[in-house]
Amino acid sequence: MILFLAYSAVLLSFASGGVAIAHVYKPEVNKQLVFWLLGTSGGMAIFAGLGELIYPETRLDTLSLGLPWIPWHIHFDSLSAFFFLIIGIAVFAVSFYAPHYTHHDQKNSENFAILSLFTGLFVAGMMLVLLADDAFMFMIAWELMSVASYFLVAYQHENAANRRAAFLYLLMAEVGALLIILAFGVVASFSDGFTFDALRASTIPTTWMSIAFVLALMGFGMKAGLVPIHVWLPEAHPVAPSHISALMSGVMLKVALYGLIRFCFDLLPEVHWQWGVVLLIVGTVSALSGILYAMMQQNLKRLLAYSSVENIGIIVMVLGLSMIFLANDHQELAALGLLAALFHAFNHALFKNLLFLGAGMIHHQTHELSIDMLGGLIKRMPKTSVIFLIGCMSISSLPLFNGFVSEWLAFQTALQVDVLDNGVLRSLIPVSAAALALTAALAAACFVKVFGLIFLGVPRSRHAEKAKEIEDKGMLAAPAMLAGLCFFFGIFPSSILHLIDNVAKQLLGSNLPAKEALTFLSIAPVSPEQASYAAPLILIGALIAAGVVFWMLHRNSETTMRIAPTWDCGFGGLTPRMQYTSSAFTMPLRRIFASAFLIDEKIEKTMRDDTTLNIAEVRYTLHIQDHCWVRVYQPLERDVNRVAKQVGRIQTGNIRTYLGYSLATLILLLWVVSL
Repeated sequence: MILFLAYSAVLLSFASGGVAIAHVYKPEVNKQLVFWLLGTSGGMAIFAGLGELIYPETRLDTLSLGLPWIPWHIHFDSLSAFFFLIIGIAVFAVSFYAPHYTHHDQKNSENFAILSLFTGLFVAGMMLVLLADDAFMFMIAWELMSVASYFLVAYQHENAANRRAAFLYLLMAEVGALLIILAFGVVASFSDGFTFDALRASTIPTTWMSIAFVLALMGFGMKAGLVPIHVWLPEAHPVAPSHISALMSGVMLKVALYGLIRFCFDLLPEVHWQWGVVLLIVGTVSALSGILYAMMQQNLKRLLAYSSVENIGIIVMVLGLSMIFLANDHQELAALGLLAALFHAFNHALFKNLLFLGAGMIHHQTHELSIDMLGGLIKRMPKTSVIFLIGCMSISSLPLFNGFVSEWLAFQTALQVDVLDNGVLRSLIPVSAAALALTAALAAACFVKVFGLIFLGVPRSRHAEKAKEIEDKGMLAAPAMLAGLCFFFGIFPSSILHLIDNVAKQLLGSNLPAKEALTFLSIAPVSPEQASYAAPLILIGALIAAGVVFWMLHRNSETTMRIAPTWDCGFGGLTPRMQYTSSAFTMPLRRIFASAFLIDEKIEKTMRDDTTLNIAEVRYTLHIQDHCWVRVYQPLERDVNRVAKQVGRIQTGNIRTYLGYSLATLILLLWVVSL
């Protein structure tokens, strides 16, 4: 039954795209059926994932859909089910959000058909990746996911910047796919086939295992957005439709993490602590770099894209801790690290989908994504502001929301470093934990900026001033549902942690260290004596404190808070120029972390006369670039173009020259064959 639900989810995703194509030729076909099928697909995925997590059992099947001698092998276990659940929740939410968001696209049947077709293929590709039990099917599903998402990134191709971003995404996706194929090839060369069972049974020398690990890390890390192979992500996310950006950032990046976890923890015969150190360092650098670059962004979706780099870095960092503990025979602590990483992946899927959908609502109503052109939306879009605020608090890891719990579990994992005998690890892990704490603080500052500059103050543009609340119930319901889940899993995290614990049991053969670690009221990942977190009790205490404060403020009419206009410092009324801009808000941090950026900052003054005091105009410009883009990718681009020009010289246009090339190739091949 569970496999039937998983198959149904995949087929319904394909069907949603097929219905959109049918509408082009038969206009009587209902367009809304596309979203009904997509939503049902998400619902089926949720039920399939929950069913497997509640009743864990490895389910196998074979489909005659590949080559005659290589059928597709299906494998559905707790790890696959967990990521199936993530996909299902996101797709279900998008199915409510997309009908109104794509209203203008629906006026053009061909555009709507293209968008819906590749959305269905994209979702189906991600699900098939999770079902694959052989390298052949895995790579076909991976390519389906990558190519379909390329067409979604390039959907609004009239803009040259969109075409450039789509090409960069496709290029890096294909390079990553090539690296993954090589990783599978290394392991397969020591096994009897390409099925995952054959790969698990292989006996691989340590050197070749490490080579396969590095190839897999680069291949999956390129899709996940790890620094320094992350540059496609802040380019592609802003140009895709918002609900597609939500699926890419909230779900597709998790599918890449699934591939990394499946390859390292399941397919490779053993894990080495040195690999964990690599993941720890790469994750730490990605987390810090991602949030620092996110803070400097003025485009909301670009900021959210860099924030995804940060959160993926946190997940990979904790996976590194799990790998270190596993290699040092501390299976229970390794299970704690894996649980923290998976829970943060789940939480990131919730609040990042919420924030991207919220960004789409803001763009839909204001036609603006520049933070400096917004402001004052809390009075014009009150429902959206509450939903977006919950997303900001969740991603900032504030207590009572889900992001806090997973990062708290990550800290609890790092604090167990005293069980290790290696002095290098005992020094390195606390440094990474400190970097994680700094990352969390910077994330809070970043989203204070986001919410404050977008929703508070006065409008900075006519579009923001004329904005109105979203009227469509479905478009509001989708992020509201995600916001509710962020709050629910922040208060009752054990409800999902029990299920994730089954994943750790399957992969590592061990559960959490504490026997009664997860209860309805509290979680104590190691032991109640060391640390515990009781969110329901904290919520009750917060409500009591709020009630007391409210009573104290309103018991006497003389002490009741007075509501008055904002103080304007005597200037005769507030203006948008009195407010912080994005650059001004982040200026102190930009000064502190100046070495992390390539900053081009200029102040140009225009004088009325020859004196230095009579200033007519001051123009301030600020341009911040990514070190990786300037120091790695731009030189690489120049070198590739230079080599291409040299190679282009062989294209003389002379038929005799080409015949000479053919003759030389024939002679070389005859010589090679005769050896």
